[in-house]
Amino acid sequence: LNYSQTLSQNLMLQRRNPFLRFARQAKLFLDENWKRIWIILLWLGAMAGLFTWKFIQYKHRGVFQVMGYCVCFAKGAAETLKLNMALILLPVCRNTITWLRNTLLGGIIPFDDNLNFHKIIALGIVGGVIIHGGVHLTCDFPRIIKSSPAKFALIEHDFHHKKPSYGYFLRSIEGITGIIMVVSMIVAFTLATSWFRRNIVKLPKPFNKVTGFNAFWYSHHLFVLVYICLFLHGIFLFLTHKWQEKTTWMYLTIPILLYVGERTLRAFRSGHQGVSIVKVAIYPGNVLSLHVSKPPGFNYKSGQYLFLKCPDISPFEWHPFSITSAPGDNYLSVHIRTSGDWTEELKRIFSELCEPPIPGKSGLLRADIDAEEMRRKFPRLLIDGAYGAPAQEYKNYDVVLLIGLGIGATPFISILKDILNNIKHIAERQLESSPAATPKKRKADTFTTTNAYFYWVTREQGSFDWFKGVMNEIVESDEKGIIELHNYLTSVYEEGDYRSALITMLQALNHAKNGVDILSGTRVRTHLGRPNWRKVFSKMAATHKSSTIGVFYCGAPFLAQDLKSLSHEYNERYSISYGTRFEFHKENF
Repeated sequence: LNYSQTLSQNLMLQRRNPFLRFARQAKLFLDENWKRIWIILLWLGAMAGLFTWKFIQYKHRGVFQVMGYCVCFAKGAAETLKLNMALILLPVCRNTITWLRNTLLGGIIPFDDNLNFHKIIALGIVGGVIIHGGVHLTCDFPRIIKSSPAKFALIEHDFHHKKPSYGYFLRSIEGITGIIMVVSMIVAFTLATSWFRRNIVKLPKPFNKVTGFNAFWYSHHLFVLVYICLFLHGIFLFLTHKWQEKTTWMYLTIPILLYVGERTLRAFRSGHQGVSIVKVAIYPGNVLSLHVSKPPGFNYKSGQYLFLKCPDISPFEWHPFSITSAPGDNYLSVHIRTSGDWTEELKRIFSELCEPPIPGKSGLLRADIDAEEMRRKFPRLLIDGAYGAPAQEYKNYDVVLLIGLGIGATPFISILKDILNNIKHIAERQLESSPAATPKKRKADTFTTTNAYFYWVTREQGSFDWFKGVMNEIVESDEKGIIELHNYLTSVYEEGDYRSALITMLQALNHAKNGVDILSGTRVRTHLGRPNWRKVFSKMAATHKSSTIGVFYCGAPFLAQDLKSLSHEYNERYSISYGTRFEFHKENF
């Protein structure tokens, strides 16, 4: 009652005082986004400073008398391009970012947003190219060509004492490398947009081959050509001749060396981490499950992901997949949903080698590989990783809400397994009192999660087969109820609808009699329809007062925005009255 009264008083006060409401919303916004804000402000400040420095520098040079403010804008934009072409490599240095997550920098830099920052820098590059190239082509070059003899005399030593033509600029090393860079960037940026990368744009054959992940992956490697041209572009300058004033290499050297080092490490490590296939299963819903041997020294945290390569399909392509095994398991597992050429080919290869479906096992194709001869038949797989992901931060929260849509459940299965393993370690520690139990005690002491709520929403009933064993093990082993499982099947009418009444009745009777859900085949009761997320958030806020709840989501983007908005809304509503805060995290690949 006291909490209700306090909440009502706060809401009344906010309605009467719009300034207080605005201040509260601003504070919540800053609390949630301060890491992003200071990084973006630092980036914008650096660009503004470099632009202004170069603008003023050229305003006081003789060339200003010929080209005016055009050259100032072009050179200012060029300086921001140098910075951004250096910075854009850093967010994709995955090994470095994974390592930095565990340092003090992880507390002040939003490493979860590395790909978003990569895209923001790309937009900065687009803007810089438009200004730099556009001003040169439409203003600087025409002014030089049309300049009077007296004015051209100020810069004639830069052009070997001969007035250039427009074709001279385009045929020069500066012009050719500039054109190559712009064309390459247009191709790479276009195919990187979600319309092309996710096959939203449907083109007729044979042009359909220029869309999809493969087109995105290959076109992005045009960056090698771009950086070669950029180095040449920064050396053969029209107006700058002293080497110490040609600063392009100064910006690019360290980021490129870091990136090359990352790729070298990746090639070396993956070349020595060929794995043996232990088990294969093909589930309903076009999902391929692979269990492979864990390479020596391969350490990872629940929620992280790895890259997988199959040289039999492509010697170059690496694809990211969430790890579904727990760090304590003696194998690695991934669950792959076929959604493109590469995954479809991988599934086809394994389908031909798997055993026929076994009656009573939901039509699964299986292959438990024991014989060496059988292993030689399977394609060679290489792995690289593990790499950091938002979900690995779940240990920073006592209470976590894990939400997966369809195959988006994969990173959370590893987390649930890890929590379950820790529960078992705690139980063993309580039973053992010998000195030999000390190492296990130390390991269990790092476990702080008090409650984990897992919501799995899927359209296909067969999806529940993917992790049936994990679900049943959690129900049987979690005696203290630390983990709460909620399965939702959206292809059936919601509970309470008369059209689903018969299913609901049979489901309740079978679960009460046999302890098994007829829809999922597990001990976890399956709900019909979609979760009421407002009720979920309200219940958690009331149940876990004075707690910070980590909300982790993996799945389609449309729900991500809704969950993020709900987290913000319920922070406004309950952070004062209940002391409950929700912190939202979304998986990015």
